[in-house]
Amino acid sequence: SLVLPGANQTYLLHYNNGFGDEEDYMIQEDEWDRDMLLDPAWEKQQRKTFTAWCNSHLRKAGTQIENIEDDFRNGLKLMLLLEVISGERLPKPDRGKMRFHKIANVNKALDFITSKGVKLVSIGAEEIVDGNIKMTLGMIWTIILRFAIQDISVEETSAKEGLLLWCQRKTAPYRNVNVQNFHVSWKDGLAFCALIHKHRPDLINYHNLKDDPMGNLNLAFEIAEKHLDIPKMLDAEDIINTPKPDERAIMTYVSCFYHAFAGAEQAETAANRICKVLGVNQENEKLMEEYERLASELLEWIRRTTPWLENRTAEKNMVEMQRKLEDFRDYRRMHKPPKVQEKCQLEISFNTLQTKLRISNRPAFMPSEGKMVSDIASAWQGLEGAEKGYEEWLLTEIRRLERLDHLAEKFRQKASTHETWANGKELILSQKDYETATLTEVRALLRKHESFESDLAAHQDRVEQIAAIAQELNELDYYDVAAVNQRCQRICDLWDQLGTLTQKRREALERTEKLLETIDQLFLEFAKRSAPFNNWMEGAMEDLQDMFIVHTIDEVQSLISSHEQFKATLPEADGERQAILGIHMEVQKISQSYGIKANLINPYSTITTEELLAKWDRVKKLVPQREGSLQEELARQHASERLRRQFAVQANLIGPWIQTRMEEIGHCSLDVGGTLEDQMTQLKQFEHVIVIYKPNIDKLEGDHQLIQESLVFDNKHTNYTMEHIRVGWELLLTTIARTINEIETQILTRDAKGISQEQMHEFRSSFNHFDRKKHGAMDTDDFRACLISMGYDLVGVSICSCRITGEVEFARIMMLVDPSATGMVSFQSFIDFMTRETTDTDTADQVVASFRILAANKPYILVEELRRELPPDQAEYCILRMAPYSGPGGPAGALDYTAFSTALYGESDL
Repeated sequence: SLVLPGANQTYLLHYNNGFGDEEDYMIQEDEWDRDMLLDPAWEKQQRKTFTAWCNSHLRKAGTQIENIEDDFRNGLKLMLLLEVISGERLPKPDRGKMRFHKIANVNKALDFITSKGVKLVSIGAEEIVDGNIKMTLGMIWTIILRFAIQDISVEETSAKEGLLLWCQRKTAPYRNVNVQNFHVSWKDGLAFCALIHKHRPDLINYHNLKDDPMGNLNLAFEIAEKHLDIPKMLDAEDIINTPKPDERAIMTYVSCFYHAFAGAEQAETAANRICKVLGVNQENEKLMEEYERLASELLEWIRRTTPWLENRTAEKNMVEMQRKLEDFRDYRRMHKPPKVQEKCQLEISFNTLQTKLRISNRPAFMPSEGKMVSDIASAWQGLEGAEKGYEEWLLTEIRRLERLDHLAEKFRQKASTHETWANGKELILSQKDYETATLTEVRALLRKHESFESDLAAHQDRVEQIAAIAQELNELDYYDVAAVNQRCQRICDLWDQLGTLTQKRREALERTEKLLETIDQLFLEFAKRSAPFNNWMEGAMEDLQDMFIVHTIDEVQSLISSHEQFKATLPEADGERQAILGIHMEVQKISQSYGIKANLINPYSTITTEELLAKWDRVKKLVPQREGSLQEELARQHASERLRRQFAVQANLIGPWIQTRMEEIGHCSLDVGGTLEDQMTQLKQFEHVIVIYKPNIDKLEGDHQLIQESLVFDNKHTNYTMEHIRVGWELLLTTIARTINEIETQILTRDAKGISQEQMHEFRSSFNHFDRKKHGAMDTDDFRACLISMGYDLVGVSICSCRITGEVEFARIMMLVDPSATGMVSFQSFIDFMTRETTDTDTADQVVASFRILAANKPYILVEELRRELPPDQAEYCILRMAPYSGPGGPAGALDYTAFSTALYGESDL
């Protein structure tokens, strides 16, 4: 409002500033009247300045004014002036020359001014038509305030204060310039020169200016009119000779400088914004490419390694299987640990990239198909499953080969013993010596045959053992089973043949016995007793030479006990031996007593006393050898027991230590007592403790290797296996790295979004309170309860039989905090949600507006404009990715910056 009545009134320029607020400019009337009535310079300066300002706009319409109070009296040029400066069409003016025509035109102009939020009080069209200079100048000043000064905004200040602050900011670095107002601060001309030099240093050499107000003012006015298209609105003489230059005249002139330079500053700001956005985008693209490369390499390694671990082709001997076991150990010690670190680093890089994308308001990064973190985790899980199965298969296969070697050697020993016994038996049974023998010889042959049958029956068990061992070798898939089967078949066929021949010879001897009845009872008794004893000695020798496999001290002790029991039977066996030898001595005595000269050969047995003595000596030698082997095995089992206990002592310390560290890390991540930096320091200390603890794990690996090399497969002294320790250690390394990354992400989010430490504590306390299951994430029910406690209305009402609830709002929030629909809300997502509404981030609309400034309000932008306004690398980045402009009126080579800007924020495709 502009109130201009009598004295001691307040002139109030009251208008809406365009930001929803109304501002008042008050000028005391006594000051206004004093300037008007007592100082003619006031009217002169305003008349010249306002006239020049009006002409700077009217010349755009091809006209101008000469006398400000006369040329606006008919209202025509006043309406034209308002149309030019507003860009809007006013009602059609009256073309008549009568006074009421002029008043009507001026009223149309005043109505238009009122429609722009300016309340004009006590200014009537009659005063303007009558040429009232005071009212005319007041009206023009109101127009200048509304259309030239009101929209100026600098750091939350507007209009006059904003224009003054802008001048102070621009001239602050210049010597001898101190802008505090719009009158005396401009008298020496340096402030005008400083404004020009700040924006166009090529037009003026500020450092060469002298203490010459007249020269400085004229220099600034001439340069502004010649190079900046700002007409000369002031006279240097008027400013210098007036103690206090007119404030409104200088404000009007300075506002022209602001508008002249505002476009250049907007272009610079727009270019800076684009550079910032493109820089963030380029950095994110590099991180995405690095993630893709690392993920591809890790997945390729898993793809190559998994088939090797899934290969279950068994080797034929222990040496090859031991080599496979050694290759597997090399894989566990040397090849896998670096890949564990790569996997952990890949997860950390992915989380960091996603955090940067969220902070910069970019869409989340979606890796190529098959390269998600979940895909890598799934592939890694498959690798570890194959790895575990491979190790179990190796140990099982080694046990199987060990068992096979033992059975094969046992088969060879028993087969060799039987073949030695059976050698020549077929020929003996096929003889027909009884046809020419005497009765005594026939009886001897018959008794001999009975002895053979007894021996044959004694060997039945051995043949069955040989067949059973061969069957077991077949069932265990022995590599040379064909040769075993062939040899076993030969033994069985020969055994069947011996049975048949034995039966035929008995029948022949029995037929001859009816003719021959002489039988040597002593030889028969010798044969009957020597054969079982001989068989017992052969069995004893087999048992004493039998191989054994044990895995515990108790098993060795059992064998030693059995051996002691066998030794206890030796005196009884020695008695039987002496009795058999006594029979032989009785035969010799009878022969000597009755003078028998014939060469006496026992017809009933092929066993001689020399054989019995030799075998007895052999048994006596084998007994201590067997005892020594058992004692050596006992010592080896004691050594294995020491290895078990040594491993158990370390494993029982390391296992709880790892669990304790896991609990400390979990407690630290949930602690709300200190700052994030304190948590990071504590986690780094935990990480250091874990790193220096690594030699204990390596030592346990060494003990585990010694146990496996000693073929020790169980340990009753501990529940921890090396696999448990490895898995726990790898989980500990992964947990500390992931927790550190989460704290780093929280620090990055806090700093980027301006969250205070107290807010972080409040967020963490609320999160911990509603995380009832203490899983480090809230489920949907917990998160809903948290939102309700914070004041969100998620209850809803029922309208027209349709329940309108807070589910829609809750679903919208869940899409923000859980875009993957996992049903869980992490702490990072919770922080992002709590700070999302207050974060000052770039948007697609802001980038589009910035490009529109660079393109001079065109809907497209040219290549040369990009290269002129942006740095070379970012200009080429835009040129490469911008699509051609397809709208109307675009020249050849025009680019579509709108589609490009929306694509940066995931609203369309590049």
